[in-house]
Amino acid sequence: MGFILRPLIHKSILIGFAILYFHQAYSQDIEPRRWSSIPLGTNIIAAGYAYTSGEVFFDPLLGAEDVTYRGNAFVAGYVRPFRLGNKLARVDVLLPFSFSRWEGLLNGITASAERNGLADPRIRLSLNLTGPPPSGPKELQEYRASHPVYTTLGVSCSVTLPFGQYSNSFLLNLGSNRFIIRPQLGMVHYWGPWSYELTSSVVFFTKNTNFFNGGELKQKALFALQTHLIRQFKKRFWASISAGYNQGASSIVNQQFNDDRRANFLGAASVGASFAGKQGLKLAYVYSKTLKDVGATTNTVLLSWSIAFK
Repeated sequence: MGFILRPLIHKSILIGFAILYFHQAYSQDIEPRRWSSIPLGTNIIAAGYAYTSGEVFFDPLLGAEDVTYRGNAFVAGYVRPFRLGNKLARVDVLLPFSFSRWEGLLNGITASAERNGLADPRIRLSLNLTGPPPSGPKELQEYRASHPVYTTLGVSCSVTLPFGQYSNSFLLNLGSNRFIIRPQLGMVHYWGPWSYELTSSVVFFTKNTNFFNGGELKQKALFALQTHLIRQFKKRFWASISAGYNQGASSIVNQQFNDDRRANFLGAASVGASFAGKQGLKLAYVYSKTLKDVGATTNTVLLSWSIAFK
């Protein structure tokens, strides 16, 4: 965690501090409409703000109690569809900035920490294996009109890049100093104004060879599943309810295995609207609850804006 921790505490039991923020950030990747088809030639830029607050739970051996977290995050994004053979593909880029604060008791003494700056950016490549072929806006509209019921299957891989703020003097950083690779397999089934999405993921972590005080951090894979039910309304409004679950990611610090697997449940609700031709707004609420004694239970409210252009 961000508290300046005394060196006499054994590194192997401090791992909960180091990975908690990362799991909180990446487990909350619960995103509806990720497999939606976008007309060729379209560029989308987006900006978003999220406020997160909640409780953080650590191993009792660490002496950290009654810890709360508050964070303000700003995200810039870019999306571009393209043709890959006879399939529709897209690239998504996310650039996050975080302003985070932790407060609590460390060995009975009030302590706090702040981290402000760039978090790790992420790039994702997606490929729709079935569904509408690569086409322009008119052809895509005609496909949907002639196929009131259809299913899209897709695959993707996202890579989180180790460019965020990081120092091995701290156990909590905005950056992770390692690559995080997340292959995904998903589907979305459309019938009339409704759609249902299901996405499975495996998250792989590369080694952090410059962990706290020059140590080495390895981490097992994290397995995740998320599902969404979406309703398209007239006048360009839509709404969704979502649920997700993930588990895994036990750690190995300096060759010592830690029995610290994570397990989280997520629930979310989103509403969106398009206006002024090519612009959109989205408001979402995400609840994340740890199912282990170590973890975090948080509430997040997100507001985002996007615009599409040629």
